[in-house]
Amino acid sequence: MKRSDFIKNGAALLGSTVLLNNQTMANEQLTKNATNATFKLDYAPHQGMFSATAGKNFLDEIKYMYDLGFRSIEDNGMPGRSVEDQTKVGELLAKLGMRMGVFVVPKGGNGANTLAAGKKEHVDIFLNGIRQSIEIAKRVNAKWITVVPGDYQRNLPIGVQTANVIEGLKRGAELLEPHGVTMVLEPLSDTPDLFLRYTDQTYEICKAVGSPSCKILYDAYHQQKNEGNLINLMNLCWSEIAYVQVGDNPGRREPTTGEINYKNVFKWLKEKGYTGIVGMEHGMSKSGVEGEKALVAAYREVDNF
Repeated sequence: MKRSDFIKNGAALLGSTVLLNNQTMANEQLTKNATNATFKLDYAPHQGMFSATAGKNFLDEIKYMYDLGFRSIEDNGMPGRSVEDQTKVGELLAKLGMRMGVFVVPKGGNGANTLAAGKKEHVDIFLNGIRQSIEIAKRVNAKWITVVPGDYQRNLPIGVQTANVIEGLKRGAELLEPHGVTMVLEPLSDTPDLFLRYTDQTYEICKAVGSPSCKILYDAYHQQKNEGNLINLMNLCWSEIAYVQVGDNPGRREPTTGEINYKNVFKWLKEKGYTGIVGMEHGMSKSGVEGEKALVAAYREVDNF
């Protein structure tokens, strides 16, 4: 081989190698970007969803959620964590630029403590839970807290029960307003004994309370079970909806595992201008690392509208 040909062939081989390496790096970057890209809506996972990969430490799991493209979290049990742990979560979220979603007001309402009864002792328990929640919200920079008014008080007319709930919530809203925290009322499907079950019922109560600190938590899983007609009812009650949660039905697992067309629901939310959190209030169809991959894939699919 002539020296000139050897040099020419070597240069061509080197050029091909550089191009191949550059293409490989580009492909790796595209894969990384696709993995870490944020979503069109702000979906919020909770602890345990990625523990198979990230481990049991909540802070490590939050960092991993961020790496996957999520920008908010939920933690119903935040009031049960120590002040130190709450503070650490708040500091990490601030560092990452993530938002804190809902946590449940401690003893804010249950079968043994129903605001519908209009009893002072029940209202006092509720208001004490609100005061505790304000301090927790400061530590984790939370803007929304979940309230369930409790069960029916069946020895009272429904109108009286509704008035009792409204009066109790007004007192809670008065405490929350100066701190910019909103209690979001969640109508549920768990049992017919629950006082609050329907979107329009919650809308009526929020209108009566008349406070920016009392709005609706719309959980599409519960409302698919209770009433269906999701988009239309959300639209009718839109002015009072401040927070959204999801889970497919039946099964209460990730989107694409049930009957709800979440791609259309999320497209509608985006077109409506919703910039709030979409809480991932559900379980998973598979366990372990495979379940985590399926979870992320499902949200990538329904977010692709």
